[in-house]
Amino acid sequence: MRLSSTRKARAIVVALAAGSLVLTACGSNNGGGDGEDKSSTQDDAAAQSKPVEFGDAEASKGPAEPIKGAKKGGTIRVYQESDFTHLDPGQIYVSDAGQLSSLIHRGLTTYKQDDEGGLTVVGDLATDSGTTEDDGKTWKYTLKDGIKDSDGDEITSKDLRHTIERRYAKFQTEGPTFIQEWLSGSGTSYRKALPDGPYEGKHLPDSVLETPDDKTIIFKFKIARPDLPQALTMPGYAVVPEAKDTKEKYTNGPVALGPYKIKEFKRGKGMQLEKNEHWDEKTDPMRHQFVDGWNITYNHNRADQTKRIMSDRGEAKDSIQMSGSVDTPQVKKVVEDPEISKRTIQGYQPYVWQLNMNMDRIKDKRVRDAITYALPQKAILRPDGGAYGGEPAGGLLAPTLPGYDKSFDPYDKLKKPNGDLEKAKELLKEAGKEGMTLVYGHANEPHRTSQAVIVEKALEKVGFKVEKKDIQGSAYYETVGKVDNKLDIYMTGWGQDWPSATTVLPVLYHGDNIADGKSNYSHINDKKVNEDIDKALEITDPEEAQKAWTKIHEYVVEEINPAAPMYYTKQLQVYGSNVGGARYGQVKSYIDLTRLYLKS
Repeated sequence: MRLSSTRKARAIVVALAAGSLVLTACGSNNGGGDGEDKSSTQDDAAAQSKPVEFGDAEASKGPAEPIKGAKKGGTIRVYQESDFTHLDPGQIYVSDAGQLSSLIHRGLTTYKQDDEGGLTVVGDLATDSGTTEDDGKTWKYTLKDGIKDSDGDEITSKDLRHTIERRYAKFQTEGPTFIQEWLSGSGTSYRKALPDGPYEGKHLPDSVLETPDDKTIIFKFKIARPDLPQALTMPGYAVVPEAKDTKEKYTNGPVALGPYKIKEFKRGKGMQLEKNEHWDEKTDPMRHQFVDGWNITYNHNRADQTKRIMSDRGEAKDSIQMSGSVDTPQVKKVVEDPEISKRTIQGYQPYVWQLNMNMDRIKDKRVRDAITYALPQKAILRPDGGAYGGEPAGGLLAPTLPGYDKSFDPYDKLKKPNGDLEKAKELLKEAGKEGMTLVYGHANEPHRTSQAVIVEKALEKVGFKVEKKDIQGSAYYETVGKVDNKLDIYMTGWGQDWPSATTVLPVLYHGDNIADGKSNYSHINDKKVNEDIDKALEITDPEEAQKAWTKIHEYVVEEINPAAPMYYTKQLQVYGSNVGGARYGQVKSYIDLTRLYLKS
C-alpha cells in the first residue's frame, strides 16, 4: 500500500507456512497511554512476532469485544493535513483514505486485533474468513444476515460481484489490482476480460466468479491463491452496492456500510461523519460506534496538529491525529513530558521511503548510483521525525518482512548515513553527466519541502543541478503515478498490502506494472526481473518463495538500482486527554479508530 505523502498506513507481515500464518507485527506501545517514550527499534519488531490465524464463523461474529470504561456520545475532533484524494473504495490505495475507510466502508474480510496486538483474519460481511477445499484455487464466501447499506437497502451477492467487476473499468485507475489479475491476467491485461466493467450488462463467467444465490460468491483461480482472505481486507475491495454506483462520481458521495456515514463533505475544507443507523453491531466483529460523530478538518500541518493537541484545551481534549504524526521539533517535549507522553501511541512500521529514479529519463546506472551515494539519509529523515520517524534503509524491503537481512547495504547507506559525496562525484564524472539537471517532484507539505531542500543541496554538491517541482499533497501519488510525469526523481513510501513480499516486488518492479495509476514508479522493465518475478509468484512453498524474493530484491538493488533506499518508517501520534480506547492499530499503523470513545 502507498503511504500518504503526509505519512503512513499498516504494519504487518505474514507468510503462509504449515497451514497457518506467521506474523511480524510491530509497535512498542500497542495499548497506548502507558507513558513509554522509547523509540521503536527493529528488535521491537522482531519481538512482536505472533501467530495470525484464519478465523472461523465464531470468531467472525459481532459485536466487537467490549472496551472497558467506554461511553457513548460526543464528537471526536480530527486535525488532518490534506484532503482525501478518493472516497471510492476501488480508488483507495493511499494510507490516509485507508484509515478513514475503517469507519465508513466494509468488505468481505477484515483483521481483528486483540489486546496483545495479535491479529486474526475474520469474516466482516462474510460469515468467516473464507473456505477452500483445494488449497486456495477456489474460495467460497457466504454473506451474513442483516447486512444493509446506509440507505437501509440489503446487500446481496450481486453487490459483491459488482464490487469486483467494477474494478475492471477504465476509470478505476488508483486502487489495488491483485484479485483482478489473479482472476483474469497480469499487468493491465485483466481489463480485456471486462473492458467496460459491469456497466454494459456483461459479467465475468461463472468459471471465474460465481454467485449461485443471493448469499454466496465463489472465486475460482487457475493457480492457488492462499492470500485471498488478506487481499479482501484491503479498502480497495470494500463493497460498492450495484444500485448506488455512480461510477466516477462515486468518490464524492459513497454509500456507507460501516458504523458511520458522511454527513457533509467539502473538498479542501473538511468532512463530518454521523452514525449510520443501518449498521448492525451484531454483524461486525471489529468496529464500535461509541461517538455520535467525527468532525474532520483539513489544512492542519503537523506543527499545528501537534501544538493544538499538546495544549489539551477546549476541543483539543477531544481530538486526535488520524494520519498525521507528531511534528519533529516537538518530539522531544512530547516523549519527555509524562503528561503528554501518556497520550501517545507509537510503533515500528514496515514501510520503506525510497527516491524513485525515472528510468525513462535516467538511463545510465552510474547516474542512478551517483544519486544514491549522494543522499544523506540521516539528514533527510530528520524532518520526518528523526529517530521516532524511522531508521536509515539499506535496501528496499522492510525489516518486518520474512527473510529481511539487516546486513544488506550495497551502497553503504547504513555505514555512511550522511552520504558518500566523493563516490557520487566519481560516478557522475565517469558517466560524463556533470551539470545534469534533475527535475525533483515533492509534496508541498512542510516536512517534504524541508527534505527537498536537503536532497537538492546534496545533489548539487556532487555536480547535479536540481529543479524542484512542488505537488499538492492530496494529488501527489496521482501525479507521480502517471507514466509521462515529466519528473526525474520523486519520493514514494510503500508497505506490503498484506504480509508478503508478493505485494512489494511484483507491484513496484515488474514491467507489466508500468501504466498510469500503477505502482512501478521507476518504470523499471528488466527482462530478468520480470521472468524471475513470474516464476516466484508460482512458488507455493513459503521457504522457497522467500529465497526467491530475496534474490530478486538483491538483483534489483545491486544490478539495476531503480530507487534509492531512504528510510524505514515509525509512527508517533498524540491525542487529547478526553479520548479513550486509544491504541496503536497493527493493521493500519495509526491510531485504531474503530474503538475510540470520549470519557466525558
